[in-house]
Amino acid sequence: MRWLLGLLLAALIGLQWSLWFGEGNWRDVLELREANRLQQIQNEELRSRNRALEAEVEDLRSGSDAVEERARRDLGMIREDEIFFLPVDPGVGMRVEPEDPRND
Repeated sequence: MRWLLGLLLAALIGLQWSLWFGEGNWRDVLELREANRLQQIQNEELRSRNRALEAEVEDLRSGSDAVEERARRDLGMIREDEIFFLPVDPGVGMRVEPEDPRND
């Protein structure tokens, strides 16, 4: 009877060993669940981006307004009858040189 108890205990330890320390153990399962969660978040972000790109493509296919807006924004194009004004910040691009005391 003792040998049966020993055999059952050894089988229990063997089964528990693979659960805790073997391939596919509980730590691996937790890491895979976390990786899966992060991948699902990334997939949703990419789906959202794809929807936005699909909408932009549809706008470009359906009318000239989207093409014109894109040409204005990305290429800086204007119409023939328009005047282009470029507002300039007075502080940008102006450099004041400090006076050299040796020049006096």
